Amino acid sequence: MSKTETAAAIAGPSACSQLTDLAERVVALLPARGRILVGIAGSPGAGKTTLAMQVVAKVNGLLGSDDSAVHLPMDGFHLANATLDRLGRHDRKGAIDTFDGWGFVALLRRLLTEDDHTVYAPSFDRTVDEGIAAEIAVLPSARVVMVEGNYLLADSEPWTQIDALLAESWFCETSAAERLRRLVDRHERHGRSPEAALAWAESVDGQNALLIDATRRRATITISGQ
Repeated sequence: MSKTETAAAIAGPSACSQLTDLAERVVALLPARGRILVGIAGSPGAGKTTLAMQVVAKVNGLLGSDDSAVHLPMDGFHLANATLDRLGRHDRKGAIDTFDGWGFVALLRRLLTEDDHTVYAPSFDRTVDEGIAAEIAVLPSARVVMVEGNYLLADSEPWTQIDALLAESWFCETSAAERLRRLVDRHERHGRSPEAALAWAESVDGQNALLIDATRRRATITISGQ
């Protein structure tokens, strides 16, 4: 399907048939040789990570290998907490300028051109609230990288460079009420009080969601993250 296809909603990605449809869509994008990147954007709490992991598992099943597809979250490119403190941005961690966008774009370019050796990427550990260097290994055998993150479709530099690197971009959409519920639960699980969790979800995450939701129209398709 064309990257210029108008966005169409695909409901219920957790349903087996819908996940199979999405995985088959990815496999159909594969060229005879080489690797593709498929992007999943969406606001905090929309279900991007769950969707990406489910599609990766389905694609690996279709291709008959556990390492044909890999999940790459943008979260590994959070600036370090010490850097955020120095820049005065720690109190809004998760905003677009609290990520190393240029480093993230450089990695995506490497993944498209360096398929004869393992490329390592950072992950993010929510228990320590920091990135973990080189934890994700993208092996030469990886044909599909499911790239997942808030700002894949943002219209400022360097994020505008990402679209041309993606075979397709998906926007994961969930109701504001459900996203808020998930975010409050997440923040509480990682140590915030109920009051602080709600305040962060409504203010910091909420402000970020306004920017991210405006990028939905740039996606190839829109998928429900319910």
